Amino acid sequence: MITALDEKTALVLIDMQKGIVAFPVAHPIAGVIENTAKLADAFHKAGQPVVIVNVDPAKFKPSRKEPAPSHGGSLLADFIEIIPEIKTTDSDIFVTKSTWGAFDSTDLDAQLKKAGVTGIVIGGVATSIGVEGTARTAAALGYNVTFASDAMTDMFADAHNHSFKYIFPRLGEVDTTENILKFL
Repeated sequence: MITALDEKTALVLIDMQKGIVAFPVAHPIAGVIENTAKLADAFHKAGQPVVIVNVDPAKFKPSRKEPAPSHGGSLLADFIEIIPEIKTTDSDIFVTKSTWGAFDSTDLDAQLKKAGVTGIVIGGVATSIGVEGTARTAAALGYNVTFASDAMTDMFADAHNHSFKYIFPRLGEVDTTENILKFL
């Protein structure tokens, strides 16, 4: 349950891109899309920073033990494009990541600090990969992290549930989109 949002809180949406939202997921993607779009609209309206993150599999840098992502052949030309339901603006921060987390190998931390951001609200796909990877680094960097529970999903229900049960309560607060928006 959320108790507060920092005065300067950024919304960070992970991999809400055409190629990723097309994967089979544990929870209906329509609800995740609707809630991430609501969050983006509300953060824009409130004048708070919005970070739009995508992943480019062609640039993905796996660990030595992890194989590069395979998507069964060639990718669609629009795989990395953000879905149209997420209305982006010129003032948004755009990050293309090449690892699991949006802070790794990018200047996201510097951009957020320059904007005075001390907290983040996070959502997207996949809960146990991009969302959790980004949240772990955000917490380590000192950001107050809030998870929008109904604005994310995973390819596997067990992985999603594990993140919510064991990881997210150690990194920040968890609540629904509607309750988070009451604090914005």
